Amino acid sequence: MAEFLTGLKRSNYCGELRAEDIGKDVVLCGWTQRQRDLGQLIFIDLRDRTGIVQLAFDDNTDREVFEKASSVRSEYVLAARGVIRERSAKNKEIPTGDIELEVKELRILSESETPPFEIVDNCSTAELTRLKYRYLDLRRPELQNNIIFRHKVAKVTRDYFDENGFIELETPMLIKSTPEGARDFLVPSRIHKGSFYALPQSPQMYKQLCMVAGFDRYMQIARCFRDEDLRADRQPEFTQIDLEMSFVDMEDVLELGEGYIKRLFKEVMNIDIPVPFPRYTYNEVMERYGSDKPDTRFDMELFDLSDEVKNTEFAVFRNAIEGGGSVRGITAKNAVKTYTRKEIDKMTEFVRGLGAKGMAWIRWTDDNISSSFAKFMTEDEMKSILAKAGAEKGDVVMIIADTDNNAVLSTLGAVRTEAAKKLDLIKDGYNFLWVVKFPFFEFDKESGEWIAMHHPFTSPTDDCMDKLEGNKGEVYAKAYDMVLNGTELSSGSIRITNPELQKKMFEMLGMSDEEAYAKFGFLMDAFKYGAPPHGGMGIGLDRLVMQMLKAPTLRDVVLFPKVQNASEPMTNAPADVDPQQLSDLGIKVISEQ
Repeated sequence: MAEFLTGLKRSNYCGELRAEDIGKDVVLCGWTQRQRDLGQLIFIDLRDRTGIVQLAFDDNTDREVFEKASSVRSEYVLAARGVIRERSAKNKEIPTGDIELEVKELRILSESETPPFEIVDNCSTAELTRLKYRYLDLRRPELQNNIIFRHKVAKVTRDYFDENGFIELETPMLIKSTPEGARDFLVPSRIHKGSFYALPQSPQMYKQLCMVAGFDRYMQIARCFRDEDLRADRQPEFTQIDLEMSFVDMEDVLELGEGYIKRLFKEVMNIDIPVPFPRYTYNEVMERYGSDKPDTRFDMELFDLSDEVKNTEFAVFRNAIEGGGSVRGITAKNAVKTYTRKEIDKMTEFVRGLGAKGMAWIRWTDDNISSSFAKFMTEDEMKSILAKAGAEKGDVVMIIADTDNNAVLSTLGAVRTEAAKKLDLIKDGYNFLWVVKFPFFEFDKESGEWIAMHHPFTSPTDDCMDKLEGNKGEVYAKAYDMVLNGTELSSGSIRITNPELQKKMFEMLGMSDEEAYAKFGFLMDAFKYGAPPHGGMGIGLDRLVMQMLKAPTLRDVVLFPKVQNASEPMTNAPADVDPQQLSDLGIKVISEQ
């Protein structure tokens, strides 16, 4: 039978007690990790979010208390009063292992059924089951520590930006649907039947309006929503450290971002992050690493073989170059033992899964040099390839050719990362960098149109102003991304505030004046009334915490995450609703045939 807590208030947390507390009269509350009944002795490991402490019951324990202790089972909620004493059999595995609580009074506050899995770290139970009982999964110390760590990150974030003059503001959750690159979550209006709100993909336009309003420095730990397919570092709802600053240039924003990261890592993890971060242009990281979010904890940079093979008889290489593409590769040093023919075949299937047609390769063993294309090459051509690759005995060269140069770069970037994992080349540490000078436009193959790589309010670079009438591929933006260990943590830009320039960029994106005004009229109108120069960025809080903790997925740092199909196993959301609710909204659900 559960008992009330009246008259027995917690005085300490379980995990904070130490040898210097011996002799103290304390009251502890928590969950039963386990109970060990040894006949004349009973031990209960009591757990709360700070750790575990042992409760002891022996010959000196009141009989009623002793009998109550014998009835305790795993995950019962207890309150215990007693005296801290030295533990006879010390446990060096836990911080409280030198002491125990000699229990004088025990109350069972809540009983528990046998849980569907044991509440321990490194739990072997399938994740889907643990997510169904997420409230139990969150009792595990590993996850509790992750969530508490996240809290500390949020606190340091607020402190840092407050000390730097930022005002924390809240922007609306129910907004107008505007094109921001991903699919919106829509919310139907009951009052305005047939019309919809959208949940914000980011507070982008509202924070720019805050600059027009004169708030000068805005910050928000904002909830954002994107109806996208999920992956390890993506959830449909996520948290962003959002900021905007007036009267600044790109240097100011980057310096502030570096200061934040330096402060955060030092205060939360006692790690010194060197600043300033290395900077690379978009074109540079794509050419060197095949990614706009490169992991620089290992080498293995890309090289261009186009000049070496432009006259070859090998049609795959020659056709790629003649079609306007390129032939590029990477060299995996000392990799022949790992990359057997079987493993190379697996890598070839990997690149085909990325959309590439295949992969050419060279293996330089102790006995000979074997290659998938050697019979098509002259001796001199093969020598020049090996020289350009910097290849030596023991190395494996992997090569991609395509008429689409972007496809070559991105495929090799993925091969580079996959090979580094296979060869265990990725060093421990935190490698931050900035990627700057992104293209303003990117060509969308599906629509056959040029779209904004970031968003249409990003300012072109000063040296591109005279190119706005020319090739869209030559226009670059005052945009920047913060990258950590191959993960994009933040994206930002200096914004357009000149109405005429904004109108021009909309035209280049194929928007008529009417279409642009229908989508963004409220922002365009605001810019007519004295818009200060401004810029900012959004830092993904979930991804930042995930990277700091080296957690495998975002689900390890989010309280109640969604799974791959965007559902939540615990509540079974999304779910059907009452037909009357749909009727109130003027909505009819049409079943798929």
